[in-house]
Amino acid sequence: MIHLLIGSNNTHKAEEMRAIVEAQGLAHLLMPSDVQGFPTDIPETGATLEENAYIKAVTIFQATGRICIADDTGLEVDALGGAPGVHTARYAGEHASYAENRTKMLAELRDVPPEQRTARFRTVICYHDHFRVCFAEGICEGHIAAKERGEAGFGYDAIFIPQGFDRTFAEMNADEKHRVSHRGQALKRFAEILHSYHTDELEKPLP
Repeated sequence: MIHLLIGSNNTHKAEEMRAIVEAQGLAHLLMPSDVQGFPTDIPETGATLEENAYIKAVTIFQATGRICIADDTGLEVDALGGAPGVHTARYAGEHASYAENRTKMLAELRDVPPEQRTARFRTVICYHDHFRVCFAEGICEGHIAAKERGEAGFGYDAIFIPQGFDRTFAEMNADEKHRVSHRGQALKRFAEILHSYHTDELEKPLP
């Protein structure tokens, strides 16, 4: 089993990724606090989710020498022309809180009828080891609620209702959310890709 570093300084995201990967029995997991040299600030200068995930994975691998996965996630709201997209984490400003981002979005959509509040979460995972870089994507369709609902989760979970449900992510337990979420889908696809590689190649000792 490979040693896989979860490449995120976002504690909520890292814990969610760890829970999903552990449930798959995919790898022995390392968190940023488990390794030396993990970069504390990685500028997300990419124009796309793919570019940002790549920048993070390459930076982390070069700094730590550890096989790692990094991700970038965007919420694309149709009534907002696909925004906030790559700017999801800083929708209300560079250092905006989760609550500030949700408040801005609900204000922007105040007069938008329910049938036009369609949206999707998209996650791109970038994997970097000693041999290759690869990507996996997960998409969760849904719509934006009229108000915040639920106490679980983080980010936009309290206002996002996945397709086929009448509850927000924040009203679901972790297992329910992970089965349908964008991040869960991306990591499931990543697991399929990883399992297609040669086991002996992946288990070579780390430098």
